[in-house]
Amino acid sequence: MSEIPCIEIEHVTQKYKSATDNSVSGVSLKINQSDVFGLLGPNGAGKTTLISILCGIIPPSAGEIRFYVKGMEIAEKERRSVVGFVPQEYAFYQELTPRQNLDYFGAMYNLPKAGLISRREELLDVLGLSKSADKKVETFSGGMKRRVNLAIGIIHKPAILFLDEPTVGVDVQSKNAIIRYLQELNIQGTTIIYTSHHMSEAEEFCNRIALMDNGRVIATGELTSLLAQNHTESLQSLFIKLTGEEYRD
Repeated sequence: MSEIPCIEIEHVTQKYKSATDNSVSGVSLKINQSDVFGLLGPNGAGKTTLISILCGIIPPSAGEIRFYVKGMEIAEKERRSVVGFVPQEYAFYQELTPRQNLDYFGAMYNLPKAGLISRREELLDVLGLSKSADKKVETFSGGMKRRVNLAIGIIHKPAILFLDEPTVGVDVQSKNAIIRYLQELNIQGTTIIYTSHHMSEAEEFCNRIALMDNGRVIATGELTSLLAQNHTESLQSLFIKLTGEEYRD
């Protein structure tokens, strides 16, 4: 994997006004170009808050974030064009069809009409949605909705892709198809930042990870090295060893 930086995070902190503790506390990370970087941790660890900061949804209370594409730093106002985000919640219009949703969100990215049509049809085909492209999304199965969610997040061919639980609640076939397509995107050069509670999936998918707990990074690095350093045989056993077995709210 490349050592060229893609995202540099330095001492990022986030504290909500109504909270007594920081949601994210002094997090520093380096994500390299073409990484599949797993951001993992128990409930309340700060993963979603950190991803929201990186995607520009909320500003950090403190700290610095720098984005790079092919070694060139990207100005904050230009990040929207190079970043894609696939949230855990469905981010589309249920009453519209996949084709209509992709047209709408593609227009939001100011994609030229001819290019948008070509890209739309490509995604409908590769994600197995062509036969249902003109049916309302509200009639779809969970797996099909996840694929629509993914298509919308990558309609503009982002160089950096954030995924928050991209396969939650889907059948095995849909999960395998989604992961396989994401691996293809990564091979083509897309940097992926991924969060999930599926440890076996994350172990197969990610080359580097950061484990968070209580708003802090408690371990980061190549997965194989972290397993060896902590004398564990799987990501799940590493996760339990470093974060404990108690219930989390």
